Amino acid sequence: MADQFDVTLEDGELLTEVELTTNLIIAASASDDRLSVEEIDRILGVAR
Repeated sequence: MADQFDVTLEDGELLTEVELTTNLIIAASASDDRLSVEEIDRILGVAR
């Protein structure tokens, strides 16, 4: 009998969001001050 809770989930967009959030958390933790908008945009890969 198969385990109904043994389900593999993969959501590419969610994985990307988690990676971006993780990158922001790491950068914020390493910084002594708040991240500037420019720094956040660079981390997220946002072009102005």
